[in-house]
Amino acid sequence: MFLRQLLLALIGAGSGLIVSAGVFTVLISVGLIPRFAGKMHVARRIFLLEEMVVLGTLAGGFVSVFEDWCGLGRFVREHALFGRENTERVWRLAGTLLLIVYGLFAGIFVGCLALAVAEMLNTIPVFARRIGFRHGLGIAILAVALGKLAGSLVYFTQQVYLYGG
Repeated sequence: MFLRQLLLALIGAGSGLIVSAGVFTVLISVGLIPRFAGKMHVARRIFLLEEMVVLGTLAGGFVSVFEDWCGLGRFVREHALFGRENTERVWRLAGTLLLIVYGLFAGIFVGCLALAVAEMLNTIPVFARRIGFRHGLGIAILAVALGKLAGSLVYFTQQVYLYGG
């Protein structure tokens, strides 16, 4: 039993490292962090900005995996920190404000990422010409799209999202 748990922990940690490396590779390849630093005029603090992106990603991963340890709402409600009558109202207002702020920043990030990826997509035809990939580019893109479609269909029809692999 212990070896099984150890193996699952190693597989989970390895998978997490691979996925996070892929996410950070995309962020680096599209040049999103330097673009943010340039727009915010904080180029001299780019390393701090990069560290904040990494820490935000780690914090998000921690909260999504260990949600029982991050039960701030449950703690506030159980201890009635703002009085019996006001606690629920204050917590709902604070939650709504936090969701608005989070949604704003998440939307900005996703929009910037989409624009950066769209700019990067202009390099695909140039790259294909340079390596001499003249015929079959449409077939390669179609194959990737069909693979994504097949994976999505299996994921949702077999309800993999409910049980994992």
